[in-house]
Amino acid sequence: MIDNKYSACTSFLAGKAATADGSTIIARNEDAKSAWPKHFTVHPHDEAANTEFKSSDNQFTMPLPPVRGKYTATPEWTTEFGLFEEDGINEYGVAMSATESAYTNNRVLGYDPLVENGIGEEAMVTVTLPYIKSAREGVKYLGAIIEKYGTNETNGILFSDANEVWYMETAGGHQWVAQRIPDDSYAVVSNQLSIQEVDFEDPENFMFKADLKQFVAMHHLNPNPTSFNFRNIFGLNDLSDEYYNTPRVWEGQRILNPEITQSPVSHDLPFIRKASRLIQIEDVQQILSSHYEGTPYNPVGTGSEAEKHRFRPISLPATQESHILQIKPNQPIEVGGIHWLAMGVAAQSVYVPFFAGMSETPEMYHHGAKVYTADSAYWVFKLASVLTDAHYKEFVKELNTTRSKVNVQMRNQLHDFEQRALELSDTTALEELLNQAGNEISATAIQAFQALSANLITKSTDLSPLYYQHNEEL
Repeated sequence: MIDNKYSACTSFLAGKAATADGSTIIARNEDAKSAWPKHFTVHPHDEAANTEFKSSDNQFTMPLPPVRGKYTATPEWTTEFGLFEEDGINEYGVAMSATESAYTNNRVLGYDPLVENGIGEEAMVTVTLPYIKSAREGVKYLGAIIEKYGTNETNGILFSDANEVWYMETAGGHQWVAQRIPDDSYAVVSNQLSIQEVDFEDPENFMFKADLKQFVAMHHLNPNPTSFNFRNIFGLNDLSDEYYNTPRVWEGQRILNPEITQSPVSHDLPFIRKASRLIQIEDVQQILSSHYEGTPYNPVGTGSEAEKHRFRPISLPATQESHILQIKPNQPIEVGGIHWLAMGVAAQSVYVPFFAGMSETPEMYHHGAKVYTADSAYWVFKLASVLTDAHYKEFVKELNTTRSKVNVQMRNQLHDFEQRALELSDTTALEELLNQAGNEISATAIQAFQALSANLITKSTDLSPLYYQHNEEL
């Protein structure tokens, strides 16, 4: 992410048979800086779109197809460092989230260095999502870009449609591999190359650069030639994983597989698991909002000072936004695609659901810059977070009560709008209804958090360290 190697994301993926309602799910926390707003927008279908992309970050340039499909996105508040559109669902029923930052070892970089003006995170959604019609096509499309132009980073990229979920990883300047998440399984990823054994004879479940195997063999990069473990060949696997990366994977797996005993510092946690129960959206929200609640490692828990600060939590102040991209089965993408968006710290915000078929996002999601303003959705949720942090023990219960109440209200609204939308056949009427849904559901969350912040400010006036209580006996 932006200029900080140690502020990066956590991702989640689940296949359609692993979820309670048959949805496919990809999700991620976008982490960079503690005060760095995101906006939320819908790009319309455009048959006269710009035919060239040029990055304002590293000058990466490539031609674009003339027809751009409609898609949702969460760009930065400023284009100074690039667009960083990060996540969205397109009109063709494909979801994409990019990227999960990772790192290639120096041995590999010695033969295939990163390309300074190659494609990076800030451009990937913009040049890929509007032009793909399946998750599988998305992998191939982006893979071809990486092979032709190179990449300036090591990244993981998430793709899904109603049938398939794919996780793609880049390494070095031009190498890549992708694995389909089995329909009955899930994966948690945290800033390290995660794909393990690659089956070159299974095109249904693996895609890769055509000469990937030859590249590794030519330069003697495989420490165990009897297998092809992408993580071991290309990744770092260093000590930092034990406090920064693997504990987050452990936490996600602990939530969905509490019956399995594992070490949070293990270097051998599996990439893919089958959950002990069917996965709900609330489970994904819990994982992305986690700071090790119920363990000694919770930074605001009851463990020792050493335990509380031992591991990097999943949810932390550097989260700009957290998204869950859900594609429901047997529904048109306009209604069945749900872009859940939590602005700011997921553990102190709420996931607002937006239908993929909307044509515009609420006004407050278009505002917000580096300095706080009251007209920004990002800053509304961030303000409540900051106020809670100032007096955490006094205010966290009130924050969580608000979150719980809002979640129930939004669920009721979402269900109501979904039923109404499925009864409509007129395209214009459907679009208007879905825009109305976005405005009304987000207003429920924003107004509740505005009221929460007003209450917390009022209560904070009694919590000054200069407050003097006189002796009542005098």
